[in-house]
Amino acid sequence: MNIMLFHSTFGLRPAVRDAADRLRAAGHEVWTPDLFGGRTFETVEEGRVFKDELGKEELLKRAILAAAPYSERGLVYAGFSLGAATAQTLALGDDKARGLLLLHGTSDIAETASVDGLPVQLHVAEPDAFEPDDWLTAWYLQMGKAGADVEVYRYAGAGHLYTDPGLPDYDEEAAEATWRVALGFLETL
Repeated sequence: MNIMLFHSTFGLRPAVRDAADRLRAAGHEVWTPDLFGGRTFETVEEGRVFKDELGKEELLKRAILAAAPYSERGLVYAGFSLGAATAQTLALGDDKARGLLLLHGTSDIAETASVDGLPVQLHVAEPDAFEPDDWLTAWYLQMGKAGADVEVYRYAGAGHLYTDPGLPDYDEEAAEATWRVALGFLETL
C-alpha cells in the first residue's frame, strides 16, 4: 500500500518517522512530508501558534503538493491529530484514495463530500478533549452520509497523542493495540 503520513502540530517528530518505519516493515511504501519546514515544537500551544501563522491554506497547499506526485497510485492518507485532519481533507477530495487512517484526530466534513465506500479507520482516546463525544458522533454520521465505510476505535484512559513515546500522553498498551488494528486494516485495502 502507498501511504501518505502527515505529522501532528508538534511537527515531524521521531515518533512519526518511527511509525513510518513500522509501516514500511509491514511492506508499505510510506511518505512523511514535513509541512512545517523542519520546525518541531515541545508543546501543542507552540505548534498551534506556528500553524496559525502559517495559515490553513498554506498548510493544505503544502500537503497537496506533497501528495500530488503519488496520488495516481491510489494513496492511503493517514495522520496524527492535525495530520489526521489534513489526511481526511485530502482523502475526501481524491477519487483515487484507497483508504483513510486517522490517529488522534478528525476534521470538518463538507456537506457536499461524497466518496464511494472509502474505508476509514479512526483511533482516538476516550475521553479526548480535542475530540469530544458529541463531535465524534456528528463526525461519524457525516462520514457515513458522505459514503465512507467507517470504523472507530476508542482507548479508555489514554492521552490525546497516546502513540507518541516522546510525549506525556503516551500509553504503550493503547499504542500497540492501535498499531495491531491499523496494520490489519491496511492489509484489507
